[in-house]
Parts: sequence; C-alpha cells; structure tokens
Amino acid sequence: MKDMKKILIILSAVFLLSGCGLYNKYERPEVKSDGIVRDPVSLTDTLAVNDTTSFGNMPWRTVFTDPQLQALIQQGLDNNPDLLNAALNVHMVNEALKVAKLAFLPSVAISPQGTLSSFDGAAATKSYSLPISASWNVDLFGNLLSVKRSAQMQLIATKDYQTVVKCNIISTIANLYYTLLALDRQVEISNDMEQLTKETWDKMKFMHENRVGYRSTAVQSAEAAYYQVQGQKVDLQRQIRATENSLSLLLGQPGQAIQRSTFAGQSLPQDLAAGVGIQMLNNRADVHSYEMALAQCFYDIETARSRFYPSITITGTAGFTNQNGMVNPGKWLLSAVGSLVQPIFQHGQIVAGLKVAKDKYEQAYNNWQNAIYKAGNEVSNALVGYNSYAEKAELDAKRVAVLKQNVEDTKKLMESSSNTTYLEVISAQSNLLNAEIGEVTDQLNKMQAVVSLYQALGGGAK
Repeated sequence: MKDMKKILIILSAVFLLSGCGLYNKYERPEVKSDGIVRDPVSLTDTLAVNDTTSFGNMPWRTVFTDPQLQALIQQGLDNNPDLLNAALNVHMVNEALKVAKLAFLPSVAISPQGTLSSFDGAAATKSYSLPISASWNVDLFGNLLSVKRSAQMQLIATKDYQTVVKCNIISTIANLYYTLLALDRQVEISNDMEQLTKETWDKMKFMHENRVGYRSTAVQSAEAAYYQVQGQKVDLQRQIRATENSLSLLLGQPGQAIQRSTFAGQSLPQDLAAGVGIQMLNNRADVHSYEMALAQCFYDIETARSRFYPSITITGTAGFTNQNGMVNPGKWLLSAVGSLVQPIFQHGQIVAGLKVAKDKYEQAYNNWQNAIYKAGNEVSNALVGYNSYAEKAELDAKRVAVLKQNVEDTKKLMESSSNTTYLEVISAQSNLLNAEIGEVTDQLNKMQAVVSLYQALGGGAK
C-alpha cells in the first residue's frame, strides 16, 4: 500500500510539472510574412501569384538543362571541400545527439581487483573482488529531455547549413559557367569586329594612297581602332582564364580548361512563378535553420527551468568477493543508494541563467523574422532583375540591328561621297561593338537572375 502511495505521489508531481511547462514541445510562433515579395510589374506592388507548385519547387536538373553544366554541378557536389566539411559537421552533431540520448541510460563501471599475499613464508593467500556500480539520473523534471531536444534542433540546423552550402555551390557553378559562355560570345564578337576594323584600315590606306583628300590621320585612326579591338580581346581572354580557375576551385580540381557549350544554345525556364507567402520559402534552408535555432533556444529555456528542481540519482553497487580469502566460494555484496540534490544557494545564478535563455530566445526570433524579410527581398530583386534584363535585351537586339545597318551604310557613303568622313565610320563600328557586347551582358544578367531566383527560393525541390 505504501509503494502504491509513492507511485501516485510521483505521477501527480510529473503531471503538475507538465502543466508548468517543463515537458512542452516547440510550436512555431506567429511571424510576419505578408507582402514579403514585391511584384516586379504590378502597379499595386503586391505579388499576385497563386501557384504553389512553382519555379521554387523545380530540382536543379530541371532548371539547368545543359548536359555539360549538369556534369560540372555533379562534380562540384561530389568534390567541393566546403560541402564535404558540411557533411562532416552533420556527422559530428549527430554523434553529439547520440551522447544526449545515452544520458537517459544508467552509467555502469566495472573495476576488478585481485591480490596475492604471503607472510613469513606461509602459503600464499588469494583474494579477489569484482565490484560493479551503476548510476542512473532520473529525469523527473525534464532536464535530460530538453537537452536532447535542443541537440535534435541543432542537428536539423546543421543539416540546413549543409543544404545552404549545396545550393550556393550549384548557383555559383551555374553563374561561372554562364559567365564563361558570355565571355566566349564576346570574344567571337571581338573577332568579327577585329576583321571589320582591319578591312576599314586597309580601305583607308588604299584611299589615302590613291585618292586626293584622304589624309594620313584617317589611316592612323583606323589603325588605332583596330588595335583597340585587339586589346579588348586580350582582356576577355584573361577573364576567361581567371573564370576557369575560379570554377575549377569550386570543382575541387587544379585550374584547367572547362568544357562547355555555347551561349546561344542555353535554355532556361520562362515561367518564374514564385509562390505565395511563407510557403514560397519552404525550401529556404537558411530561413529554416534560423527557426531551428529558435526552437533550440526554446528547449534551452526548458533546461534552465528544470534547474530550479532537484536532481534525483539512483546508484547501485554489487561486488563478488571471497572476503580476503577467508571464504570460498565467493559471495555477493549488494547495496543501493538514492540521492536527491536540491539547489539552494545557486538560486540567483539559476534565475540569471533563465533570464539569459529567454533573452537569447528573443534574439533568435528577431533573427528568424529578419531572415524571412531578407529572403523576400532576394526573391523580389531576382524577379525584377529578370524582367528588367529581359526587356533590356529585347531593346539591345533592336539597337544592334540598327547599328549593323548604320555601319554598312556609312561604309558605302564613305566610298561614294566625300561628305562622309573616316570618323563616322570608326564611330559607327565602335558603337556596334559596344552594343553587341552590351547585348551579351544583358543576356548574361538575365541568366544570372534566373540563378539568383533559384537560389533565393532555396534551391528547388530536394
């Protein structure tokens, strides 16, 4: 009957403590997420998108369809040292979680001993003992449970960091790859312009030598324009080599040439629906890691509260001994001790610890809210960037077409009329070169805006 009363008292205490919040689980608090993404074209400034199966849920192989780019991304995921280290971090935190789980089990120690003694040449006396001790911390007040749950949140946050590293590697490889393709295209444009300026230089030399009124300064200006184009091409080739080295580093290999396709052959998704509200950020591992940090702080508060209550430890010992050689066979010696430690003079320290834990929770909440706003800004910037560069690229194409015709017409006028000077021809060619380079740059910015949106939405479906 007495044992039953003790059990009822313990169960009642556990029930009361549960009501006090020592065994609570983390629940997501309210967070501001309305209007976090601005519509890139709507005058109402509200993102009018209802598609939750959106661009943000597309896996990277669906977004980046170039086979050579896919091979490079896979190589980066397999060999990048930052991603390998992130995987090791997950392994280390997982081991720490195992330690937290093992704290629920009793600790057992075995220390066998044996002696052999003889006095004044007498027969040797043998004695032995095999003491075994076990200690169990009874988690009546939730201390071990909250520590374990906090470690679980840390593991999730570490896995989130691994996902962030993976997303960053994919995005950076794609950006560098597209940069290489754009540089290749600009080199092609420079080659064409180099040939065009050389033809202009040759014509001016011929006209200077065979027609009255063409001075040597015209020939010199044409020659200088030719060398300028060659200098731009040298600079582009330097940028290609530097970009290849940067990409090789991401791939976990020494700097070397990168196999790639063409700038014109790229095909990227056109439907960039972003989703709505907090759903849009479901794939953002960094935002999720901030929430897991908040959950970890929640359980740290639970741990701090549990320190106000006593710790209960049950210790049992057992030893098999022959009682210093006096008795054979050996006998068992058993004992059990229960201890309860209630903090008294540490009350001020424990209160301060709880206040600090609550303050850290508030900080974690603020960081999480700010991460949501920051993610919304990144999505907004990527969307408006894509729309702006797409529109600008269309205008660039029209400008290039006009300037190509202008170069042809100016050359014909120079050959047939003295009213057109060499400066008009050189200026027309220079304008065409800058326009073609600008068109490639805007097309590259459009591609990179797609990459930025992929990254801002969390790297697509896993």
